[in-house]
Amino acid sequence: MSDLETFRAETRAWLEANCPEEMRQPLGSEGDICWGGKRWEFKSEAQRVWLQRMAEKGWTVPEWPVEYGGAGLSKEEAKTLKAEMKAIKARSPLNSFGIWMLGPALLKFGNEEQKLEHLPKIARGEIRWAQGYSEPNAGSDLASLMTKCEDQGDHYLVNGQKIWTSYADESDWIFVLVRTDFDAKKHEGISFVLIDMSQAGVTTKPIKLISGKSPFCETFFDDARCEKHNLVGEKNKGWTIAKYLLTHEREMIGGMGQGSGGMRPMGDIAAQQIGLDDRGMLADPILRTDVARAEIDGLAFLATMERVTDEAKSGQGVGANSSMLKYYGTELNKRRFELMMDSSGSDGLAWGAERDVASHWLRTKANSIEGGTSEVQLNIISKRILNLPTA
Repeated sequence: MSDLETFRAETRAWLEANCPEEMRQPLGSEGDICWGGKRWEFKSEAQRVWLQRMAEKGWTVPEWPVEYGGAGLSKEEAKTLKAEMKAIKARSPLNSFGIWMLGPALLKFGNEEQKLEHLPKIARGEIRWAQGYSEPNAGSDLASLMTKCEDQGDHYLVNGQKIWTSYADESDWIFVLVRTDFDAKKHEGISFVLIDMSQAGVTTKPIKLISGKSPFCETFFDDARCEKHNLVGEKNKGWTIAKYLLTHEREMIGGMGQGSGGMRPMGDIAAQQIGLDDRGMLADPILRTDVARAEIDGLAFLATMERVTDEAKSGQGVGANSSMLKYYGTELNKRRFELMMDSSGSDGLAWGAERDVASHWLRTKANSIEGGTSEVQLNIISKRILNLPTA
């Protein structure tokens, strides 16, 4: 066998032996998704064991170097691992802004001390990270941010407010864009720092959404201390890091278009609620067509995601393609939950039930806002990908 075929066989055998049966079942609630962190409470022993075993293999971040908690897999091996996990319907062992956003930024811009300090903890799910970007007066125009970071000799003091800091009330650390030079042009004078949220001077306040849940927060810094070794990259050069991280955030949000790992197929949900006809097909022909169209679009989107990922790993980068993925992925995710509502009938109106579709449907409305609004993404696509003339 070739090396890749050998890897596939070994991976299949390891997953079969080590993935608990419970971790192969469809997601039933938000608690089934493991986020890790100091305050994380595992929903079950199987969830804890699955994270531990995958982290020990370096398979929570399979392509990261071994010294930073990864497995050092090639892109072909990582795709094989993903395919074999999907084949047995294995859940992701760990969801993490550290994996999706901060990790890639540290790998590219962090110094060796920062990589060794933070990346292995991210890979093992020991630290949960939040993102401190947007402010009440700096949303789409992020470069207008005003959170102040002042040099105090041996450390920095941070004062200001961030908003839409997802899960900040449950996080341990936060990566923050701050202004370190108020005389420079707005895209300059910005720095990228890492702040421990357990200290005095950092407070969070959840923002209640129409779904009744509060993943978003406001975060306040009042003379919060930031050690100088937690400045990533050069002082006043944080905008470059910010833009790089945003491409990964948009790619991550766009990944919602593939559906959450472990989520039941729409056709199964519809069949359970509506039933099948005498040919074994979904009884409602209009809904059947809509489900089929959404599933086909999802497969096409998955192929596009894989193409863009392969191009990025070959050295071309993601760039503006992240806006394309973010826009279409979020629209596809909203369509999926619209169909789930249609498929569920009156059960879709149940609030707070074990399979609460309604609140998740409402939550998808934020997909087209977070990570850059759909309008902003369409402007980027028209300018950077389609090369259309500006007004």
